[in-house]
Amino acid sequence: MSDPMDFARHRLLLMYKGDISALVMFAQQSNGSVCFPEALPALSSPLEPEEFAEVKVNILPSVLVNQINQLLQLDNDLLRVEAGFSEQIDTPGGIITVHMARFTLLDPPHQLMQSRDCRMRTLPELRGRPPAEMELLRRAYTTMMEG
Repeated sequence: MSDPMDFARHRLLLMYKGDISALVMFAQQSNGSVCFPEALPALSSPLEPEEFAEVKVNILPSVLVNQINQLLQLDNDLLRVEAGFSEQIDTPGGIITVHMARFTLLDPPHQLMQSRDCRMRTLPELRGRPPAEMELLRRAYTTMMEG
């Protein structure tokens, strides 16, 4: 079992991309954050890839997905880790690594996420989030469009 403190250094973006429509949406918690299980700390800022610290992987993204599945009571096959996405955020408490998981559904999981006190939002609907989250969303969107 992973040390719960390991989870403090990791976050997960939950996204949906329509295979036909190319609609991209991100899950947003009731507190406004798009990071799961909790928001990034205040004063967070994304690092550029050339600034990334050498962080030993102390938790696999799949373990984080399993934790989110348990937290939100989701079926284990609803989310799939997006292997090509890993960003580092500089925070007052140290570096946090953000991973991304994609819903494996044909349609956006609006009702499912609403029942978990979350919403599915498009990028324009998420304007106004803190700069670190907006940059994460921009990078995630770019990754998905290139993928």
